[in-house]
Amino acid sequence: MSALVECVPNFSEGKDKKKVDAIVAAAKAAGVIILDVETDADHNRCVLSFVGAPQACLEACFQVAKKCRELIDLNKHKGEHPRMGAVDVIPFIPVDGITISECAKLAEKLAERIGRELEIPAYLYDHAAKVPERKDLANVRKGQFEGLKELIGKDPAKKPDFGPNRIHSTAGAVAVGARQQIINLNLNLDIHDIAAGKDIAKRVRASGGGLPCVRAKEIDLSARKQVQISTVLTDYKTTPMRKVIFEVFKLAKEHGGTVKTAEIVGLLPRQALLDFAIETLTLENFNAEVQILENRLAAVGATQAVGWRQAADIVSDGLSNTDATPGGGSAAGISGAMGCGLGLMAIGITLKSKKLDEGKRPGLEKAAGALKLLRADLSRLTGEDAAAFDKFMDAMSLPKDDPARPARMQAALIHAAEVPLQTAATAAEAHKVVKDALPSSGAAVASDMNCALHLLKAAGLCAAENVRINLGGIKDQSKSKELESRLKACLPA
Repeated sequence: MSALVECVPNFSEGKDKKKVDAIVAAAKAAGVIILDVETDADHNRCVLSFVGAPQACLEACFQVAKKCRELIDLNKHKGEHPRMGAVDVIPFIPVDGITISECAKLAEKLAERIGRELEIPAYLYDHAAKVPERKDLANVRKGQFEGLKELIGKDPAKKPDFGPNRIHSTAGAVAVGARQQIINLNLNLDIHDIAAGKDIAKRVRASGGGLPCVRAKEIDLSARKQVQISTVLTDYKTTPMRKVIFEVFKLAKEHGGTVKTAEIVGLLPRQALLDFAIETLTLENFNAEVQILENRLAAVGATQAVGWRQAADIVSDGLSNTDATPGGGSAAGISGAMGCGLGLMAIGITLKSKKLDEGKRPGLEKAAGALKLLRADLSRLTGEDAAAFDKFMDAMSLPKDDPARPARMQAALIHAAEVPLQTAATAAEAHKVVKDALPSSGAAVASDMNCALHLLKAAGLCAAENVRINLGGIKDQSKSKELESRLKACLPA
């Protein structure tokens, strides 16, 4: 089963829809599936949720950080939610086929890249933390952008895990971590008394002696003339939503108020809502597996997830429609990912064989690990190719008298050539891995390994066609020759 990761970047923009859309598009182009985009004008913040293969999520998070650095200036940012960065916090969350420690490694890899390429100081938190005090996100973000700006480079405790030991002038700093599923629960009171909110938040949060595994902060909803108790349930099984809501109800009553409405920000596990319903209704002898219709339908096979046969139909349908995307570049990525997948299957069967020469095991296991990463890269590039074409069409649609149009079109053309070039190079790398592993694979899977080689060769050849068609329009001859030279170096023999 393929590993599935959820990422929930929080970035400091909740008012400008164009900026939010641009940041979300940057993530989507990396090949992830967008689950939710939650904006809040009072907080001036967006919570973006997406899932995907580990490498695709890693790339998507980097592109979000890059686009946030480009579009958000914290010197001009005002909002009620604490923040220290344009992209403020990026957590990796295990969903399926991956552990929390593996998510921590992804976080470390991303933090290093953000620090090195974007020159934004990056701090590791929660399960990825290298410094015990940084396990708690609140400690990392303490002082926010303005306070950190004064301390970083002077206070050794504020030295980042990666990146320069100085604040980025507009993008601030970022916290990158790995955590389990949490619930962001906002409770809006019917009073506009910030002192009361401070008291309630302090008495609810764990650090104030309140409920375990709960963080809480008062937020001034000035436009609505309300105070909000913004909570984070870091372990909803230890402290469920019902307990938090009833505790805030009780404390609000002491100040002459009550909870008027509640909000869930982002996503939450289905079990959390089910637990809330069972506790609130005081249900007796309730069996969710039997009594919830959807669960029962799934148990008897009345509903089925999309299988590989249906998925094949979806892909072929997508390629056969009259839209320009997905096109040949995406088909190249799909072919390459299929080649990696077939190679993984054949190697996996070989590794399970009782007849395996144990001396061959380390090499085969290394090949399988490499193919997993390469397959994820090729899947990501499948989406990036379509996004690159869309970017070129956007540039082409600019008015012909727009002075920026020629430069935009040339930049888009170069990008549209570089993406399939990456596909060709990745397919070539995967081809070598499969070819080197072929002698160690079992005779029963030799045909599958050879098919994997054919698919990877086809991926490289198809990607090359998409590189060449874009080279013809690039006016910078030195750049065109450089791309052509790189293409020749990675074409299959």
